[in-house]
Amino acid sequence: MTPRRGRETGMATAELAVAVPALVVVLALGLAAVRLGIDRVRVVDAAHLAARVVARGEPGSAARAAASAAAPTGSEVSVSVGGGTVRVVVTAPAPPVLGAIGLGAVARGEATARLEGAGPDGSP
Repeated sequence: MTPRRGRETGMATAELAVAVPALVVVLALGLAAVRLGIDRVRVVDAAHLAARVVARGEPGSAARAAASAAAPTGSEVSVSVGGGTVRVVVTAPAPPVLGAIGLGAVARGEATARLEGAGPDGSP
């Protein structure tokens, strides 16, 4: 006696057709989250690098170039000098997958440094 499979034929194919796209979406979200974490580390490193460059006495354009080279593609670099210190902020956009679902998280790194030759109160 053989079991009847009449109505269950193709059931695994239908389940697979639903499971594979769901798995791809979860994998894409996971990889985008990992990329965002890596971008956050890179923007902090880029901000520290740029702050050191300006603190050594180099111009802000050199700091922006150094930060742009170290930061993820599409990052924005802001350098401000005042009161004997330099403040650098680097922001990178969210990975496109996260932006597509409305999670517009950005990677942001900030660093401050005292200018070389500046006194403890910030005066040169």
